[in-house]
Amino acid sequence: MESKISKLKNNTDFFYKKNENTPRVALCLNFSIEEPEKSAGIHALMSRLFMQGTKKRSAGQIAEELDAYAIEFSSELKQDYLRFRFVCLNEDFAKALEIMTDIIKNSTFDEFEKELAKMTGEIVAELDSPRGKVSDAYYKTIFENHPYGNTYTKILENAENITKQDVIDAYSKILNESRKVLSFVGDLDIDCILPEIEENLGTLPPSVEDYSEKDIPVLNEKKIKEIIKPDANQAHLLQGWIVPTYLSKDYPVLVLLNIILGASGLSSRLFLELRDKKGLAYVVRSTYEPFDLCGSFSIYIATEPRNIEVSLAGFKEEIDKIKNIEVSEEELHNAKNNIIGKWAFMQETNSQQACLIAHYGIQGLGFDFNEKLKEKILCVTSKQIKDCANKYFNDNYVLSVLKP
Repeated sequence: MESKISKLKNNTDFFYKKNENTPRVALCLNFSIEEPEKSAGIHALMSRLFMQGTKKRSAGQIAEELDAYAIEFSSELKQDYLRFRFVCLNEDFAKALEIMTDIIKNSTFDEFEKELAKMTGEIVAELDSPRGKVSDAYYKTIFENHPYGNTYTKILENAENITKQDVIDAYSKILNESRKVLSFVGDLDIDCILPEIEENLGTLPPSVEDYSEKDIPVLNEKKIKEIIKPDANQAHLLQGWIVPTYLSKDYPVLVLLNIILGASGLSSRLFLELRDKKGLAYVVRSTYEPFDLCGSFSIYIATEPRNIEVSLAGFKEEIDKIKNIEVSEEELHNAKNNIIGKWAFMQETNSQQACLIAHYGIQGLGFDFNEKLKEKILCVTSKQIKDCANKYFNDNYVLSVLKP
């Protein structure tokens, strides 16, 4: 396996990895988002409009070409960056690269009104789901007055105020004032692809090195958000804390804490105790989401409305256990194997590898972050798990409750 790290002529960080005997290549280009959107929904709408036509191609022509060459192309908005990605047959790399470059450089955003109406309709449908509604309330509350809190309901509140010029201005800012990271994974020689990449993506505005400090979300109190949905036949509870993210020494510990508590399916503590033993849950799990500035650690359960209080008591009981009793060596060993196995599964394809590498790159973690993280995971002790639980599972949390 050959790999190389370099920079394009416009200062874009470029990671190349050759996976021999693979018929499809993957390319991923990330643009960091350095400035918050002027109002909720602008970036979400922008990311949907890239497929709706360029100065050279209509939306129909883009769709026809991608289909004719079996090219998978997507533009996706993440919390901290904008991602463009394609996967194609080795022999169609030049065509896929040309289409991607056209979309990045020449998008017209002409289907603005139509796409805005479509987006708001999809959001309304999503918020009809109890899980979507309780999740929306959680993120809007825990990241209040921060771009991370620009949830679906905030987008709906603001949708009629978004203009096409807002979208154009926001994209121009991202294009011109972002750090850029590019990754390629597949069976093509770097000497063959690099001139084409330089000609297309190397001519984008330069990747910036210096950018302003961003406000990190802080939660200094307990907040409870209650949502009444008269037609709901279940209660949905989501409780969570703001925790550190990738560069913290506690990051590998939080990863394992999540696996032990509720992210390992049938073997996790929440599943075994609240669903199997107590019969409280239809669904129960924990989630650790690291972003650029901080992370969210949350516990979710869907249960009978009459079981709300006993479910919350169950949350507390499991948290108290992990705060007071060190996990066994066997449970910790199984958690380490679980997460390392998951990571291997999540990196089977060229596309998965390219996206993960570019993700770590745009977060400033280094392209080899995953390998370093494995070493740190294997060194985590039971005492660190206990100390970490005591450090972050405090009374400054958000509880979002949806009930009939």
